[in-house]
Amino acid sequence: MYRQLTFMLKSIVNYFLFSSLYIAFCAVAMVYQVQLLFPQAIIPGIFYVFVFFSTICSYNFHWWLTRHAVNGTERLHWALQHKGLHLVLYFVGLLGAAASFWQLRQHWFWIAFGAFVTFLYSAPKIPQKIFIGLRRIAIGKTIFLAFVWMYVTTALPLLVAGGQWQASFTWLACSRFFLIYAICILFDYRDREDDKADGIRSMITWFNEPGINLLFILSLVLFALFTVALGSTGTPFAITCILLVPGIVAAALYKYAKRNFSDYLYYFVLDGLMMLSALIMIVLYI
Repeated sequence: MYRQLTFMLKSIVNYFLFSSLYIAFCAVAMVYQVQLLFPQAIIPGIFYVFVFFSTICSYNFHWWLTRHAVNGTERLHWALQHKGLHLVLYFVGLLGAAASFWQLRQHWFWIAFGAFVTFLYSAPKIPQKIFIGLRRIAIGKTIFLAFVWMYVTTALPLLVAGGQWQASFTWLACSRFFLIYAICILFDYRDREDDKADGIRSMITWFNEPGINLLFILSLVLFALFTVALGSTGTPFAITCILLVPGIVAAALYKYAKRNFSDYLYYFVLDGLMMLSALIMIVLYI
């Protein structure tokens, strides 16, 4: 009975985590945090729907394209066993994103730019010559992903909300970019052998161990500096401290995450760090 219950709970967690529903909720929470930080920027409700379905679409497309790994992980085995589900969720996400985009079509330029950069992240996995050539871009993988997350969850909602761009918007965007980039460094470190096997180049496959450590430290330092800069524009001190929490946790987990490649650590804990400060703020505002 205990084993059956454990198996059932694990299956439910795996479906929620590996189908990318979890990461889609992370994205929505991060957008809502922007609304909490800048209440004067009214983000349309339909934009949250767009972000949710767009995340489902892009992540399931990425995992549907993933065929192998040097060190097979539980998520990869799950993805290979659920190719049909990934394809179905890709189309569900595509339809949901298209339907919600129609109500946001006046912002088509900014949204199209985000969609293009998102596509660049998964494009090297497409087995066509024109896309395989993207694997030779040295810094592309990590920077594309960090930029897309920053753009879709920070810059794009503020652009869609309209109004004049403010310095505080820039500081938040930069703060988020370097936090996400630091997290991406850990993911790239774990996946570096797969990237080398696929011919995908990034800073993490390029640098040696001390170089990777320095890059991670630099990313967190810049994250902290831009977060403090945001605080200097009028953000309450308590909120600034909350925004710094994910960076502190990432630094504490760095050495452990370089030794432990558990899917649950990476896809639940590390991915969850992106929305950690948002969750804290949401709880405080309720």
